[in-house]
Amino acid sequence: MNAYEDGLLRTPANHQPMTPISFLERAARVHPDHPAIIHGTFRCSYRQMWDDCRRLASALDGQGIGRGDTVAVMLSNTPPMILAHYGVPMANGAVLLSLNTRLDPAMLAFQLDHAQVGLVIVDREFSAVMAEALAMTHNRPIVVDFDDPEYPDDAPVPKGAGIGTLDFAEFLASGDPEFAYALPQDEWDAITLNYTSGTTGNPKGVVYHHRGAALMCLSNTIHAQMGRHPVYLWTLPMFHCNGWCYPWTLSVQAGTHVCLRWVRAGAIYQAIADHGVTHLCGAPIVMSTLLSCPADQKRALPHRVNFNTAAAPPPEPVLLAMAQEGFDVTHVYGLTETYGPSVVNDWNSDWDSRSASEQAALKARQGVSYLSLSDLAVLDPETMQPVPADGTTLGEVMMRGNIVMKGYLKNPQATEQAFAGGWFHSGDLGVIHPDGYVQLKDRSKDIIISGGENISSIEVEEALYRHPSVALCAVVAMPDPKWGERPCAFVELRAGQPGDEAALIAHCRDLLAGYKLPARIVFQELPKTSTGKIQKFMLRQRAALIAQGQ
Repeated sequence: MNAYEDGLLRTPANHQPMTPISFLERAARVHPDHPAIIHGTFRCSYRQMWDDCRRLASALDGQGIGRGDTVAVMLSNTPPMILAHYGVPMANGAVLLSLNTRLDPAMLAFQLDHAQVGLVIVDREFSAVMAEALAMTHNRPIVVDFDDPEYPDDAPVPKGAGIGTLDFAEFLASGDPEFAYALPQDEWDAITLNYTSGTTGNPKGVVYHHRGAALMCLSNTIHAQMGRHPVYLWTLPMFHCNGWCYPWTLSVQAGTHVCLRWVRAGAIYQAIADHGVTHLCGAPIVMSTLLSCPADQKRALPHRVNFNTAAAPPPEPVLLAMAQEGFDVTHVYGLTETYGPSVVNDWNSDWDSRSASEQAALKARQGVSYLSLSDLAVLDPETMQPVPADGTTLGEVMMRGNIVMKGYLKNPQATEQAFAGGWFHSGDLGVIHPDGYVQLKDRSKDIIISGGENISSIEVEEALYRHPSVALCAVVAMPDPKWGERPCAFVELRAGQPGDEAALIAHCRDLLAGYKLPARIVFQELPKTSTGKIQKFMLRQRAALIAQGQ
């Protein structure tokens, strides 16, 4: 044993498990009267939030919920959802499952059974679909109804009847604010469970641990440039990768959560103006929503607002329009398996002097690793060797580090495959530039192979986005008897713009090699997931029918 190990042991004095629970405890102790949550007319300080989280943990404990048990929530971006992110793991180490509020009953039932949920909290907005789901389950969880007192009378979705045996307000009030809550026994302990989209079968349950969640909080704070007391607007669903870990992140700097039940442009502008919002996140569809907001619903922004976006790279016209509106856009990238964003387009100040088009091209790159991600690489999936950093050689994007999931729940085979060779395999294809910045080119299943040549659907989409009439687009492979596959583009037009297939193809001809040109351009609304991602598998099915003349 060397001198640096002899007698130098881990003890409670020098080693405690990392957990985001400690961030909330500190915020409540240091900033007890600072606003923690805003929801309509409801206001909650950090002192009250901390007490309510302990009450929730106590109430769950009273129902026999404890270590290794799963508590599900079917909630919108409301105060109980924020409390659940702390109160559930504080209940002796229980695990939170935040259900996607837009899933069908069968998929919800699968998740409730697969996770062996012991208790579920249900917003009455979702009573009907949850009643159907619960009727399909094999186990019978305790059901707690949440009747939101801030639910508007003119809501686009009427509030459903209660389906539970307990009321959330009464359930919370029954808890003890002095409850002896539990910190994790080990930072490797599970904190939440998130299911993948499951577009090709049953979804996989991704397990997060306390260490990864805590490290994501610190990375988010740095990379989103969150100073003292940020004000965060909940445009991103908290069911999506636990809201990219921002329910926990806000406690680091004692920030304020501004809840938003429905993403509507007018409501977003109003919240920013009324509450001084400094940060928000979302898919590109949120940017489109903001930019298409009628002038009479817009409000002057009190300052520039940070907007983090993931999924498709923002096209140049969108970036310019967002900047003109007062939003500073940062492009991030990640997966459910990496706690949400784990790669950020870290802006280099040397690029400030570049032209707008050059800056847009730089911003379209996914970027470099979060501080908490140990390694980000583009590797040949066969040899597991790095591809040349030339910006052209294609490989698979892979990661490893403390913000990669524990694994897939009850699925050791899928876990082993995902971690083969000591790396997490993202399934995304990309290149690495000489400066070390990664850029996605496609999902491995989305690459188009035409006459033996690989065509990046993202490259074709980027060309289409440069046309002023294109609001959203997606390119997929269409079967072709001669070439095997050819690109087929599906386009959503901006309001009032005509759909001219020949003109769009001519536009692309100036930007792409001939073999990369779309064989067809179809104008229609694009199918999207609940988080705004375009569902390409549905478009591939449509392209196959088009190829058959249907």
